Amino acid sequence: MLHRESPVKGIIKSFGLVFGDIGTSPIYTLTVIFLLTKPTEAHVIGVLSLIVWTLVILVTVEYAWLAMSLGKKGEGGTIVLKELLIPLLKSGRKVSFVTLLAFVGISLLIGDGVITPAISILSAVEGSLLIPGFENIGQETLILIAAIIAITLFAFQKKGTEKVAKAFGPLMTVWFLALSVSGFVSILSAPFVIKAINPYYAFKFLYENGMTGFLVLSEVILCATGGEALYADMGHLGRRPILRAWYFVFAALLLNYFGQGAYLIAHPDTKSVLFGMIFHQARILYIPFLILSIIATIIASQAMISGMFSIVYQGITTRVMPLFKVDYTSTELRSQIYIGFVNWFLLIAVLFIMFEFGASHRLAAAYGLAVNGDMIITGILMTWIFLLKGKKLKASIAMFVILVAAVFFWSNLFKIPHGGYWSIIIASIPFTIIIIYTFGQKKLYRSLQPVGISVFLKKYREIYHSVGRSSGTALFFLRDTKEMPPYIVNTMFSNNIIYENNILVSIVKRDDPFGVTGFFKEDLAEGLRQFEIQCGYMEVFDIEELLREAGIDEKTIFYGLEDIATRNIIWKVFSVIKKLNPAFVQFYQLPSHKLHGVLTRVEM
Repeated sequence: MLHRESPVKGIIKSFGLVFGDIGTSPIYTLTVIFLLTKPTEAHVIGVLSLIVWTLVILVTVEYAWLAMSLGKKGEGGTIVLKELLIPLLKSGRKVSFVTLLAFVGISLLIGDGVITPAISILSAVEGSLLIPGFENIGQETLILIAAIIAITLFAFQKKGTEKVAKAFGPLMTVWFLALSVSGFVSILSAPFVIKAINPYYAFKFLYENGMTGFLVLSEVILCATGGEALYADMGHLGRRPILRAWYFVFAALLLNYFGQGAYLIAHPDTKSVLFGMIFHQARILYIPFLILSIIATIIASQAMISGMFSIVYQGITTRVMPLFKVDYTSTELRSQIYIGFVNWFLLIAVLFIMFEFGASHRLAAAYGLAVNGDMIITGILMTWIFLLKGKKLKASIAMFVILVAAVFFWSNLFKIPHGGYWSIIIASIPFTIIIIYTFGQKKLYRSLQPVGISVFLKKYREIYHSVGRSSGTALFFLRDTKEMPPYIVNTMFSNNIIYENNILVSIVKRDDPFGVTGFFKEDLAEGLRQFEIQCGYMEVFDIEELLREAGIDEKTIFYGLEDIATRNIIWKVFSVIKKLNPAFVQFYQLPSHKLHGVLTRVEM
């Protein structure tokens, strides 16, 4: 009988792993919105109405309902949408377009992921300015404190977060309770703010404020940043616990935003709305709340970092990203991973963003553009899937979501000259790596000129009995047993290295995200067998253990290395990427004393 986790435990886990980003948005959202417009009662009600309906349409409808109805064995994310859509398409051009869209979506998520810790931690640290005696702390000091918190967080990643992660859920539960209670208490002083639930006030605000109202949308979107985590993290916790948790988070966010609105109407000169509201309500609890807010932003940042590791690992296993070195930080959970290159890239980018912008309200000028772009891409992929599956109602609603997201995106484009270009620059780095790597791998495979299996087998049968065979078993790794890579041909036919037992090992990615099996296929010839490993495209597995379970005790493992000769600048970059990252056998941590790399010179 299977042990099922209680609903309460699932909800609390979701608070810590999924809702950190969107849950810390109240720290800065209203503050930056009212840098663009005056906090009059009409404006506050209009902005609150925009926030309510942004959370409803771009989080509840797009992610919690539409996106989460699509998944493979409970797994979600941009790559999953791509994997769902491609089998439904017939045209090669459509497949290329969907692949390109997915690449852009992945890159935008990474670009947005850099700004999340920067704005969250910095805005929480800035809350210390309200503490009596701390009013005159310089912005440079605040940036330094935020930078130290970020460095500590990223430096801690290699040790693994499995032990401390258990505390994330309970701590975020306290955070959401604090948001709810403080919001509710503030609403009591101006209960009329609840009328903002009526979308009439959102349209009224946009109509009466013209261009200013339109530009305000670029900051309103900040309330929905982190909404994509509902779908992207579905595989970690399951659909039901995340949806249940979202009902509570949604209620907590609305209570807090309404409370902040009520406080802002009474105190229009306040500079930091959430912290000002808490300080006004209960000064004695302000410092504990400030500490809690910093902890919440650290948890939000941790969820983002883990999410980035997961996205990049998906990219590696689906062969769209290089084989970055992956360390497993948990002996019990193979899904607990650490990717050094990603970790330090994110830290450098986060620190750069903090020092470049210098204050959370300036950072808001760069934030939202990337995540908004990803919302549109998710909407396009979902609509396409629903149309091809004949689900016309969902397709129609998804089209409406795209329209709403596009209006926000149009508003966000005005952020580009004011710092928004940085999120595009950061996103362009992973996008460039993905494009160069995927095209480079295709070009390299063609340049290697693999030998067809029938030609190979004819030569193999001739040489197997005519040369002295080495005792024991040799493994040869290859992508497809229908074509033999040059390194195998050179090893066997040019160097006359043939073992008594030669096994061709290939890894085949399945359409579903999880599951792994290894099995022998029919023998190709005497002394030549093929062993196939079939695994889900998100599966983290141990090749050595699979080989042991199949009774394979190899003496030697051969693998191919390429020495790329080229004058083309793009292929030179590809060559550098290949050299800086571990070879296939090192990525899968096969025993180093058995490895023999065979070098092949390739003209590209």
